[in-house]
Amino acid sequence: MKYIMWFFGFVGLLFVAAYTLLFTGFGNGIVKPMLETELQKQTHLPTRLEKFSLSMSEIDILLELNPHNSIAIKGSYSPFGPSLNLSYSVELEELATLQALTQKKLNDSFQTKGSIVGDSKLLTIKGFSDVAKSNTEYKIELREFNPTLVVANIDTLDMASLLHLLGEKKYAQGIVNIAVNFKDLRTHHLDGDIKLTTQDGLIDRDVMKKDFNITLPYTTFAMNLDAKLQGDDVNYNYLLQSNLAKITSGGKIVAEPLKLDIVYGVNLKELALLKPLTNSDLRGPLHLDGNVKGTKEKLIVQGKSDIADSKTSFEALLSDFAPKSAKVDIKSLKLQKLLYMLHQPHYADGYFNMQADITDADMKSLSGKVTTQITKGKMISAVMTKEFAFESPMPKTEFSADTKTDILKGVAQSSILFQSTLADLNIKNAKYTLKDSSLNSDYQIKVPDLNRLFFATQRHMKGSFKGNGDINKAKDLDITFHSDIVGGKIDAKLHNDDFHADIKSLETLEILDMLLYPKIFDSNLDAKLDYNLLHEKGKFDGYLSNGKFTKNQVLDLTKQYAKIDLYKQKFKGDVTATIKKENIVASLDLRSNTSSIITKNTYLNSKTQAILSKIDINANGNPLSVKLSGNAQSPKVEINADKLLKKEATKAASKELEKHLGKDAGKLLQGLF
Repeated sequence: MKYIMWFFGFVGLLFVAAYTLLFTGFGNGIVKPMLETELQKQTHLPTRLEKFSLSMSEIDILLELNPHNSIAIKGSYSPFGPSLNLSYSVELEELATLQALTQKKLNDSFQTKGSIVGDSKLLTIKGFSDVAKSNTEYKIELREFNPTLVVANIDTLDMASLLHLLGEKKYAQGIVNIAVNFKDLRTHHLDGDIKLTTQDGLIDRDVMKKDFNITLPYTTFAMNLDAKLQGDDVNYNYLLQSNLAKITSGGKIVAEPLKLDIVYGVNLKELALLKPLTNSDLRGPLHLDGNVKGTKEKLIVQGKSDIADSKTSFEALLSDFAPKSAKVDIKSLKLQKLLYMLHQPHYADGYFNMQADITDADMKSLSGKVTTQITKGKMISAVMTKEFAFESPMPKTEFSADTKTDILKGVAQSSILFQSTLADLNIKNAKYTLKDSSLNSDYQIKVPDLNRLFFATQRHMKGSFKGNGDINKAKDLDITFHSDIVGGKIDAKLHNDDFHADIKSLETLEILDMLLYPKIFDSNLDAKLDYNLLHEKGKFDGYLSNGKFTKNQVLDLTKQYAKIDLYKQKFKGDVTATIKKENIVASLDLRSNTSSIITKNTYLNSKTQAILSKIDINANGNPLSVKLSGNAQSPKVEINADKLLKKEATKAASKELEKHLGKDAGKLLQGLF
């Protein structure tokens, strides 16, 4: 009996201690600092309990998160019921100071007041708020602390104020009304509706210009959403209407398991509106409509569009919202409209068609077929000349293109035929691997009239040109080039920026003719060229053989002064040059059995055609110096025959002395000179 009394005494002592701590002023004073310390740890704020009074039937708490931000709860309760009859007040006057708690900088203020009445079986929360300058009333019912009813009416909420409160810029202003009425919130037993309307919406053009560099006209908008939730089904209709866009959507959504059957429509007068969402620099109109049907495992998205004045349709199959396959058909898309949409200059006109059947849309195993065509293509010469800074106008150019691509497990094999009035490009088999972005391709190129390329080369040329080779791009870029040209052959290779060419048996007369230079020398040229594209530097080493001169001013003067006809002689020798951008410094050493033609450090500007050259000619022992200057196609020719005239004068004087003084006198005179 003694132990039983001790036990009940101990229990009674515990009860008295608990009662004293929890429900008396003395106990509240002990608990209060402990609660403050814990709240400060949780909120990361200097939280204080300005009031903390808890009795067996009354509660009065004033929690100060920091100056100007507080939460108050006051009322009666029964711990044995349990039941509540409380009022609450949330006064957050400076939201910006609560960032440590909200994890996002908020602005302005927020207030809400209301009551909590009921017990564990049914608890009702009623309140009102002026959030974002609105008149908001709400009612929430909880059964066994689970929400079963939610009714809220938010009237005249100011959109600009809401954006500012949430720490966002005031991209738009307007009045928002929201009505929420849920009679049942239990999973699979939803019963309620949501209605949202936005009136007097206006886009802030200054903010859009500053943040996204989008220049918009005066833009108003209105929005309506009407959604009904019944069980697992959501039936809705949505409309966004503005002077720049109209977006509609409606249909049925089953939440679990997910099932969609909806239609959509997008009518945008200005794609730039989407830049804040897509971060893409697009512009122009977009019209799109279609439907979405299926489940999460098999979702089919279909649509039609007139993008860039085309007739476009597509169908995509998604599984777990990841694309599995797709079909796209684009007909008569206007290139000029597409370029405008992409914010590109009006480079060309024409029509683009595409048919794509992607059987596997996973980028790791991408497979399918794609064909494209460009018809009635026409380059806009004035735009091309301006945008690429050509020094001469680009000629009128028409073009077309056809491509066929087969994709299998991430490897695309394509054939390409590009034809234009400037050049033709034919690729029979280009292989591109998505995994490592490597490319292997053949190519054939044909230029029917080289002179039409003057706008790019700044060099008038004559004739046509054909070439072929291979392109390999992995870690390095390697391009080979082969051409039978001007009676010979060129084999070249580009390795990244380093270009090397082997030249065999080119006929110089045809080269000069092609370049529209004076045709003064007919020979065969064998040479090597090394050139770095990045630094625009290179070296040329060549050998000329079986060379004969054609009629020219220099050799005519040589014949006049030296009385030697070099046209009848055959020459051979070395030609070398160093190249730095358009500046060429060349040396030439040509020799025949009896004569030589030598020039060192001849300067030629391939862009301006400026030339400066000193040529030393020894015609069968008769020296002659020639200077070329001015334009390479019609240079100024200056001849220095001092040595030759000196020699001729000595010979004439010697003959005269021999007549009068004998042969020894003539030899003596020659020795003096």
